Amino acid sequence: MFIEVLKSKIHRATVTEANLNYIGSITIDEDLMDAAGIIANEKVHVVNNNNGARFTTYVIKGERGSGVICLNGAAARLVQPGDIVIIMAYAMMDMDEAKSFNPKVIFPQGKSNKLITE
Repeated sequence: MFIEVLKSKIHRATVTEANLNYIGSITIDEDLMDAAGIIANEKVHVVNNNNGARFTTYVIKGERGSGVICLNGAAARLVQPGDIVIIMAYAMMDMDEAKSFNPKVIFPQGKSNKLITE
C-alpha cells in the first residue's frame, strides 16, 4: 500500500507579488526550490496564514536569489503581497519508507525570503 506524505515544505515565506493576469501557478525563487527539494511543474499546496485560504497549484522556477514568491492567475486573488504562506509538496511511498522518511523543511527569513543556512 502507498500513502501520500509530506516531502517538502517552505515554512512561512512572504508573498512578494500577486499577478492576476499571468497564467496560473506559483513562482518560487530557485534557491528556495533547491533547498526544499521542489522542482518546476511540481504540484504544491499553499496555505495563507493571513486569511486561511488553502489552494493547490504548480511551481514555476523564479530568478535565483530574488526571494520571489509570486502567486499567478486566479490564485493571486487569494493573497496579498506581504502575506505569509506555507508551501508544501507531497510524495507517494510505501508504508515502510514513509515511517522512516524525513521531509525537507526550510524557513526563509523576512520580507526578502532570505535562506538562512547553518
